[in-house]
Amino acid sequence: MPIRVLLCDDHQVLRDSLAYLCNEEPDMEVVATCSRGSELMSCVTEIPIDVILLDINLPDGNGIEFAEELKNLQERPKLIVLTMYNYDEYLFRAIRAGADGYLLKDAPVSEVLAAIRAVHAGQSALPANLTQRLIQSVRGDLPTRERLSPRETEVLQLLVNGYSNKDIAGQLYISETTVKLHISNIFRKLQVRSRSQAILVAIREGLVPHLLDYHE
Repeated sequence: MPIRVLLCDDHQVLRDSLAYLCNEEPDMEVVATCSRGSELMSCVTEIPIDVILLDINLPDGNGIEFAEELKNLQERPKLIVLTMYNYDEYLFRAIRAGADGYLLKDAPVSEVLAAIRAVHAGQSALPANLTQRLIQSVRGDLPTRERLSPRETEVLQLLVNGYSNKDIAGQLYISETTVKLHISNIFRKLQVRSRSQAILVAIREGLVPHLLDYHE
């Protein structure tokens, strides 16, 4: 089954171009396009969607605010914020709102398509330059958290490096069911709800020794 994509952007030329390019891929299908956040919220309750590409600047509100609303869905589609805003504030807010990826509109088409595939596979789509800015910029008082086990730390490292559940299982020689259990425990201990939020906490609190671009 192809990856079912929804595009939400108020620029019709960009929307139509992305829809055409995605539909040219054998493993993707654009099932809906819209220009307003209210239309987005209607679509996600009416049709099955796997991945959303969401602009920040919409006619009826801020895309990040609509991302916050999406978190309330029982089964939220994967979410990539695609924007012209290259500002740390928007990047951090998008991740805290549950975004699985954050791309700039000047990114190559190949990078956008790779990001769609990455988040659909359970990975995060945070390009290296934005990841490095997270490392440099996210500071502040660190809350007291339940300590991760050595195995959970290994799993978190692989999450940060962009590994899927299947890849983690192969790397650590454990089952995917065990991987999912470790990830559930990591989310609980870090008090997060998504992989991107776990990465943000990992960066902020220095829970893993290094980071890699999700393309690697």
